Amino acid sequence: MHRTLLWLAIGAFAIGSEGLMIAGVLPRIAHDFEIPVAQAGHLVTIFSLAYAVGSPLIAVATASWERRTLLMTAIGVFALANFAAAAAPSFAALAAGRVLLALAAGAFMPTASAYAATAVAPDMRGRALAFVYSGMTIALVIGVPLGTAMAAHLGWRATFAGVGVLSLVVLAGIRLKLPPVAAPPAAGLAERLAVARRPEVLAVIGLTVLVLAGAFGIYTFIGAYLETVYGVPPEMVALALVLAGVAGALGNALGGYAADRWNRRRFLALILGVLVVAFAALSALPELLPGPLGLAGALAVLVVWGLFGWAFPAVQQVRLLAIDPRLASITLSLNASAIYLGSAIGAAVGSTIAEAHTVAAVGWVGAAFEAAALAFLALSARRTAQAAAAAG
Repeated sequence: MHRTLLWLAIGAFAIGSEGLMIAGVLPRIAHDFEIPVAQAGHLVTIFSLAYAVGSPLIAVATASWERRTLLMTAIGVFALANFAAAAAPSFAALAAGRVLLALAAGAFMPTASAYAATAVAPDMRGRALAFVYSGMTIALVIGVPLGTAMAAHLGWRATFAGVGVLSLVVLAGIRLKLPPVAAPPAAGLAERLAVARRPEVLAVIGLTVLVLAGAFGIYTFIGAYLETVYGVPPEMVALALVLAGVAGALGNALGGYAADRWNRRRFLALILGVLVVAFAALSALPELLPGPLGLAGALAVLVVWGLFGWAFPAVQQVRLLAIDPRLASITLSLNASAIYLGSAIGAAVGSTIAEAHTVAAVGWVGAAFEAAALAFLALSARRTAQAAAAAG
């Protein structure tokens, strides 16, 4: 399994490095373009909205494409968009580059997930999806800290150029190593919307929106949080992200195992309860424990966040596959859109709160969204139980 899916995981690593490193390089971008950090944070919102809207539309437009060809095209465009971002002469040009990056990522990731899910036996789907998403968590361990360190020494443009080169390597790997796979039965936009309206699908993707809104309400500003609240230099921000990334890699593996073996709804409730406390702690710590003790507490929160937050994606994807594996290409693309819709909402709300108050206040934003997600999970469980009882 791993040999077949390796290049998909490396592609996820490239996409994750670009998408997640923005938090570490945001202060450098803001400085170069002479804009506030909160305004630079809109780069996350722009990317997320373009991904959320573009991913299902691209899926419809490319429904008849052979899967390997689609993966190669997506990662090729992603490479070119990174080079364009590296050369951006203005903030507006960089924002346009991030739109193109989002569209390419929105074509690649759902296709990679669906490819992985159909390449293994049903009882291995959680682990296959976790393996592909391990590229994202390894991006947290290696790609994001490396990008942050490169930005500190070579400038933020070097980080985009580096991801562009890696994406070209992935393009070659997919072309040489990944077997071609025929396109699944074509589904138009109307059919996709019909699937999205199914209550059981809405319950999953609605939860995804809320959870990711909470996460990106904070993650967008984590570099600025560490630098402004605790005076952490850029190099130590990179080390903090390595710590979070190692925990995220463990959490991703845990999520894949839990998705195949444990009660998924109970495990999700545990994840959300932990995240509510962890995110609230980020805003409370500067007042309760200023100085080194507060910084140590913030780093502990990052570890907990990585461990439990990265256990979430695989569980959600397997929940969607369990509804109807034949709808995988549709439901996984909808979930990908939900991820980035949530990211856009969280980044926008976080930017507003950071601008109106302080960067330290974004922890309350994350905690509020995760509390709403926990309530939503309980409500959807109750409705499902009522529907089952009525049908019985």
